[in-house]
Amino acid sequence: MTVEQSVLGLVQAQHCVWYGECGESTKVPGKKYNCNYTGPPIPGALFKTDLTDLANDVIPFFVCILCCNVDQLRTLKGSLQLPLQFLSRCPACFFNLMNLFCELTCSPHQSQFMNATQFTPDPDPKQANKSNVVEVRYYIGQTFANAMYNACKDVQAPSSNVKALSLLCGKDAKDCNATNWIQYMFDINNGQTPFPIIPIFSDVPVSGFTPMNNKTYECTEGLEDGSGPCSCQDCAKACGPKPVPPPLPPPWTILGIDAMTVIMWISYVAFLLIFIGAVLGAWNKPRHPHNSRQFFSLYVDASCCETLGERFENAMRLLFSAWGSFCVQHPLLVILGSLIVVAASSSGLVYMRVTTDPVELWSSPSSQARQEKDYFDSHFGPFFRTEQLIITTPSNDTDMYTPYPAGLDVPFKAILKKDMLHQVLDLQLDIEGLVATYEGENVTLKDICLAPLAPYNNNCTILSVLNYFQNSHARLDHSIEDEFFVYADYHSHFLYCVSAPASLNDTTLLHDPCIGTFGGPVFPWIALGGYDGTNYNNATALVITFPVNNYLNDTVKRGKALAWEKEFIRFLKSYSNPNLTIAFSAERSIEDEIDRESNSDISTIVVSYIIMFVYISLALGHIQSLRRLLVDSKISLGIAGILIVLSSVASSLGIFSFAGVPLTLIVIEVIPFLVLAVGVDNIFIIVQTYQRDERMHNEELHQQIGRILGDVAPSMFLSSFSETLAFFLGALSNMPAVRTFSMFAGLAVFIDFLLQISCFVSLLGLDARRQEANRLDIICCVKLPEGQVEKTDGFLFRFFKKVYAPFILKEWVRPIVVAVFVGMLSFSIAVVNKVEIGLDQKLSMPDDSYVLEYFKNMSTYLHTGPPVYFVVEDGLNYSSLEGQNAVCGGVGCNNNSLVQQVYSASLISNYTTIAYTPSSWLDDYFDWVKPQSSCCRYYNNTGAFCNASVVNSSCVHCRPMTASGKQRPVGEEFMRFLPMFLSDNPNVKCGKGGHAAYSTAVDLYPDNKGVGATYFMTFHTILKESSDFIGALKMARVLADNITQSMDHRVFPYSVFYVFYEQYLTIAYDTALNLSVSLAAIFVVTTVLLGFELWSAVIVSITIAMILVNMFGVMWLWDISLNAVSLVNLVMSCGISVEFCSHIVRAFSISVKNNRVERAEEALAHMGSSVFSGITLTKFGGILILALSKSQIFQIFYFRMFLSIVLLGAAHGLIFLPVLLSYIGPSVNKAKVFASNTRYLGTERERLLNY
Repeated sequence: MTVEQSVLGLVQAQHCVWYGECGESTKVPGKKYNCNYTGPPIPGALFKTDLTDLANDVIPFFVCILCCNVDQLRTLKGSLQLPLQFLSRCPACFFNLMNLFCELTCSPHQSQFMNATQFTPDPDPKQANKSNVVEVRYYIGQTFANAMYNACKDVQAPSSNVKALSLLCGKDAKDCNATNWIQYMFDINNGQTPFPIIPIFSDVPVSGFTPMNNKTYECTEGLEDGSGPCSCQDCAKACGPKPVPPPLPPPWTILGIDAMTVIMWISYVAFLLIFIGAVLGAWNKPRHPHNSRQFFSLYVDASCCETLGERFENAMRLLFSAWGSFCVQHPLLVILGSLIVVAASSSGLVYMRVTTDPVELWSSPSSQARQEKDYFDSHFGPFFRTEQLIITTPSNDTDMYTPYPAGLDVPFKAILKKDMLHQVLDLQLDIEGLVATYEGENVTLKDICLAPLAPYNNNCTILSVLNYFQNSHARLDHSIEDEFFVYADYHSHFLYCVSAPASLNDTTLLHDPCIGTFGGPVFPWIALGGYDGTNYNNATALVITFPVNNYLNDTVKRGKALAWEKEFIRFLKSYSNPNLTIAFSAERSIEDEIDRESNSDISTIVVSYIIMFVYISLALGHIQSLRRLLVDSKISLGIAGILIVLSSVASSLGIFSFAGVPLTLIVIEVIPFLVLAVGVDNIFIIVQTYQRDERMHNEELHQQIGRILGDVAPSMFLSSFSETLAFFLGALSNMPAVRTFSMFAGLAVFIDFLLQISCFVSLLGLDARRQEANRLDIICCVKLPEGQVEKTDGFLFRFFKKVYAPFILKEWVRPIVVAVFVGMLSFSIAVVNKVEIGLDQKLSMPDDSYVLEYFKNMSTYLHTGPPVYFVVEDGLNYSSLEGQNAVCGGVGCNNNSLVQQVYSASLISNYTTIAYTPSSWLDDYFDWVKPQSSCCRYYNNTGAFCNASVVNSSCVHCRPMTASGKQRPVGEEFMRFLPMFLSDNPNVKCGKGGHAAYSTAVDLYPDNKGVGATYFMTFHTILKESSDFIGALKMARVLADNITQSMDHRVFPYSVFYVFYEQYLTIAYDTALNLSVSLAAIFVVTTVLLGFELWSAVIVSITIAMILVNMFGVMWLWDISLNAVSLVNLVMSCGISVEFCSHIVRAFSISVKNNRVERAEEALAHMGSSVFSGITLTKFGGILILALSKSQIFQIFYFRMFLSIVLLGAAHGLIFLPVLLSYIGPSVNKAKVFASNTRYLGTERERLLNY
C-alpha cells in the first residue's frame, strides 16, 4: 500500500471545508477568502517540496496539511508572525496557538469541528465554478481553549513591560480570558481576519459536530522537539510560591510605650533621686571655709601636672603680653602688614567659582553612587534632561462612552474629553514649535530632543497620551460611524492603546497605530495621572514629558539645551487657558530657582548683618556720660573689628579659591555668620576687659594692653584653635558640602584669631590714645576740653556681677537648674533616633516658586517613579550559554537570572519598590533572531541587514529552519546578528526591532567584536517622600547584590536620584563621626591649653555634647530633618559652643577665690557679660531677620537652627555650666595661685584680685 493510500484511509470518513484561496476579502483589503471545497483531503500536496518546507515553519505536525495548499500556508505563516514574536518565548504557549490555527486551516478532519455557513460566488470569471467561504463556525473544546490561555497568560513582552496578551487580545491582559481572546483573534474587525470565524466552545458534541480538543502542553512542560518548559517570568506555575516580603520589624516598645522614652524617664527619675539625696547630704554636712591663699605657703604641694600647667600658661601669657605690647607700640607696621597679608590672600578671589551643580554639591567623587553614575554616563551616555508638564482641568464633567456593539458604559474624566485633548494638543504643538536663541543661532526642540530612531526617523520623543494619536488633530477626530452608531472613535482607540501601547494596529475599525511618532511606546502609567488601579479612563491628569539629550562635556550643545529650556519656562509662565491648569518643570528649573532664591535672600542676609554691625559698633562703647558720648563710643573700632572678621572670611575664600577648591552657597551663607559669632565674641572680651581694667602705677598704655592680652589671649587661643581643629577634622567627611564648609570655616576662624591679636590690638591701642586725648570717635580731629572722668562699670557687667551670677548660684536655684537641664538632655536622647533623615526637595524652593506646584502635583497624580537601570558591567560573555542563562528571562534561563530576580522583585513592589518586569534586550534579541520569525533577514548577495518590511527575493532568513537553527545563537553567530537587531526599527511585520528600545542599552566593542556593559531597565514605584527615595535606593542595591552573587559578575542599580540620596544611607554614621571627632579635638586642645587640666576639658566636652544632643531634640520638635545642611549647622554649633563654654571654664580655672561657688560666680561675672553681649545679643537680632526670608530652607535650616544654636549655647554656657562648675568644677591649681600671688604681691593689682 502506498503512503497516499494510508493517509486516505485515515481520513476517509472526513472531508475538507475549504481548499486554496479565491476572491479578495471585501472587509480586509489584501486578504483572500478560502475556496469552498467539500471533497476529501488532497494527499498529493504532501510531497511538494515547497509545501513541506513551508509546513516545517509553521505546522506542529506533518499530517495537518491535507486541506490547504501553499497559498493558505503562506497566509497562515504571515498571520502567525505577530504572535510568534511575542509568544514564542514560551514554546508550549505558541505550540498550542499554532495548533488552533493549523487545525482551522489545514486539518483533514475539518468537517468534524467546522461548518461553513455562508458563501459567495467567486467574481473571477476564470473561477466561475468556485465559491468563497465567507463565514465559518469553529467548534473548539473548552478544555483546549482554557489550556491554551493558561499556557499563554503570563508571557511577557520585554520591550514594553506588559504581558504579551495585552498586545494580542484587544484589551488589557487582566481583562483577557480564554474565550474573548479566541473571539478577538477570529473577529473580522481586528484587521487580520478576512471573514468571520465564529468560535463555539464546548467539550461535548454540538449539533453533530465534535469540538476540536487536540492535545495541549502546559507552560511547565517541554515539547517533543526538545524545547524546554517556559521560564518563571512567562509561566507563574514554574515559579513556585510567590515571594513574600519579610515582615517589618516591630517598634521597640516597653509596655506598649516607646522604649527610649521609658528608659530615659526611668534614668531621669533615678538621677533626680540620687542628685537630690546628694544635695541634701551636702547641705547637712558642716562646711569648713578655707582661703585659697593658704596654698601660697604650700607651693610644694602642687603636683607635677599643676606645675607644668602653670609654666605652660605663664609662657603663653608672657608671649601674648610681649606681642600685644609690640602691636600697640608699632601700630602702622602691624596694620600695614595685616593689610598686605589680607590683600594677598584675598586676591585668590579672582579664581573663585561657585558650585551650583547639585551632583558636585551633594555627592563625593569617590562615593559609590557617583562612581556608578560616571560608569553609566561613560558607557551609555548621560541620563536625558527632562521637561515635564502635569495638566489638569477645573472641570468635573464626566463623559460616558458606550462601546459598540455591546458592553458596559465607560466613564471618561473631563481631562480626557475630546475638546480638552484638542486644547492640550494645541499646547503641545506650540511647545514643539518654540524657538530659542543661543549665541545668535536659532534652537528648536528638534535640535536637542531625544530621537531614538534618528536618522531614519527624526521625530522627537514626546511621552504624551496625544502620541496615541500620533500628535495629530485629524487622528484624534478619526471615527467610524453612521447616522445610528459610532463604531469606533478616539474612546475605543484610547482604551486599546493603554492596554497595548506598543501596538502598530489598534485592531478596532480604526486600525490606527498606538506607537508614538518617535518609534516607541508611550506607557499609560507615564502619560496619565490620578487614576485608580489600571482604570486609565479615570485619569484626572495628563503628563507630557519631553526628554532632551544631555551633554556633559559639550558646552555649546548644553548651552542650546539650556536656552531652549529657558524659552520653554518663559512660554509656560505666560500661557493661559481657563480650561487647563498646568504645573511644569524643566531640567534647569531647580537650579534656576535656587539661584533666584539666593539672590532674593541677599537683601535679607544684608539686613541681618547690618543689624549685627550696628549693634556691635554701639555696644562696644562704654559711655561714662552724655558729654563724652562721642569720645567713649567705639563705633570706628567696632567697624574695624567687623572689617577684620570679613577680611578673615575673604582671606579664607581667596586662599582656597587660589587652590582650586570651589565654593558652595552654604559656605557663602553660613561662614560669615560663624566667624562673626567667634570673632565678635573675642572683640568684646578684649575691649571689655580693657574697659574694666585699671592701669597700674608706672604702667604705660602698651604695657597695659600687653598685660590684658596676656590674660585673655590664651582663652581666645583656646577657643579659636579648638574650633579650627574641629572644623579641619570635619573636612574628613565624605560629603562635599560638609567638607568644603569645614575647610573654609577652619581657616577663616584661625585667620580671624591672628588678625584680632595683631591688627585689632594695634587699632585698640590707637583708639585708647584717641580716647585718652579726649578726641571724638570717627571725627578724630575734634578734641573735647579736659574734664574729670569717673570710671564706672558697664550696666551689663554690673548686672551679671551683682544680680545674675549671685542668683543663679544660690543654694536653692542650682538644683533646679541641674534638674531642668538634665531633663532637657533626657528628652533629647529619647527623641534623637526619631529625627527624620532627608531633605524634602520642596524646601529648597522659594515660597512663590512655580516648581512647588509641580512638586505638589507630582505627589498627587503620578503613578510611576523614576526609571531604574540594572547595569551589568563589562566582562560578561553573552556569546556563551552560561553568560546568557545568567541574565535572560526566557526558556532555559536560570531561575535566579538577572531578569528573573528583578521580575520576582516586581511581584512584591510594595516592599522592593520595583514596579515592573525589566525590559530585556537579550530576550527580545532571541525572539527577533528565530528562524520562524520574519524579523532577522539579510541580503544573500551583500550580507547587509534586510528589514522585515522589505520585499526582495534576495532577502533570506538569518538562521536555517533546523534543530540547531532554532536554538539560541552562540559564539560568533551571536555577535553577527546583534548589531542588526540594535539597528532594526519596529514595523508592522516585525515589532521586535531593537533600535528604539535598546540602541543605548548595549555598549558594543569597537568593530562589533563583543558586548561590553549593558543595562536592563524597569521603573521604581511612585516615590514621594525622602524616606521613599532612600528606601528605593537601599532595596535596589540589595537586589543588585543578590544578582551579583548569583551571577558571579558585578551588577549595580542606577537611577538619576541615587547620587543625591546616597548620603542619607550613612548620614547618621557620618553625623556621629563628625561630631565625635570634633568633640575629641576640642577635648585634646582644651586639655593642653588649660594647662593640662583634664577635668576642665571633660566639663567643657560634656557641656558641648549636651548642647549638640539638645539640638537634636529641637530638630525633632521643630521638624528639622537631618541632612547635609543641618549637619553643617551641627558642626558649626559645635564650634560656637566652644565660645559659650571655654572662656567661662578658663576663667573658673584661673580664679583664686575661696570655693567652687565663688569661683564660678567670679567667672560668670567677668566672662558672662562678654559672652552674652558678644555672641547672644549680637546674633539674636540678626537671626530674627532670617525669619522674614522667602526661602523655606532659610526659615527652617538657618533661622530655626541658628536661633536654637544661640539659645541653647547661651543657656548652657551662662546658666548650666556655672552651676555644674559650682558642683564638680576642678580644684584650684596650687601652682597658679602661688604664681598669681607672687606676681601681684605688693602691687595695686593685688587689690583688684579681690574685686
